[in-house]
Amino acid sequence: MNVLLHRTYYKEGTNSALFYNGLFLGFAIELPWLNNQRNVSCIAEGVYELKARYSAKFKHHLYIVDVKGRSLILLHSANNAKRELRGCIAPVTQLTGIGKGINSKPLLQKLVSLCYQAFDRNEKVLLTIKS
Repeated sequence: MNVLLHRTYYKEGTNSALFYNGLFLGFAIELPWLNNQRNVSCIAEGVYELKARYSAKFKHHLYIVDVKGRSLILLHSANNAKRELRGCIAPVTQLTGIGKGINSKPLLQKLVSLCYQAFDRNEKVLLTIKS
C-alpha cells in the first residue's frame, strides 16, 4: 500500500495533498522546511515505512519509521502546525491557511483504518513525501 504526500512549501508552513494508492484523500499540514531541525522543521522528502501506534494522547495513529536525524515522528491529528506539531504530519479534511486546516480527526481515522487493514493483510505501508 502506498500513501503519497505531495508538498508545497511556504515560509510559515507546509501544505500537502494526501493520496492513498493514487486516490485523493484530503490534505496535510506540517511545519516549514528548516533543514530537518528537530521540533521546528518538517522531515526530509523521501520514502518511509508506516507502522501502527497507539498512545493515550493520540489514540490510534501512525508512526513514521527511520526518519534520519529524528525520532518519534508521527501522523496524528492537529489543525495548526505551529501550535500542535513538532515535526509530525497532520492530515486535515480542508486547508484554512498555511500550516492550518480543519477536521483533522475524521481524516486521520480514515487513513488509520486504511493502513490498519493493510497491516492485517501483512502488507507494508509506504509513505512517499515529495514536492
